[in-house]
Amino acid sequence: MADFQRVAELSDIAEAGDLMYVEVDGEPVCLANANGDICAFTDICTHIGGPLSEGELDDDIITCPLHGAVFDVTTGQVSRLPAPKGVSSYNIRIEGGDIEVEI
Repeated sequence: MADFQRVAELSDIAEAGDLMYVEVDGEPVCLANANGDICAFTDICTHIGGPLSEGELDDDIITCPLHGAVFDVTTGQVSRLPAPKGVSSYNIRIEGGDIEVEI
């Protein structure tokens, strides 16, 4: 069973639309503030590996900065090609002011 690991403070991504790159057990993870809901998912686009944390977040939809693949940050599902499949999403919890991610 995986454990939750502290990765950031809530104040680090306090504004809606904020994105942040973190690593959890060596895995690249993107944190996203989707209108106040914090989401965590793989930071690597399934198309050609673009860094999603450098993309653009609009509500709960993130667009990869390289070729425009689109994902739902709440589920990881791909919404628009060229990505062939979705990204993994991870459980998060807020403890005090800390963001914790479970891989």
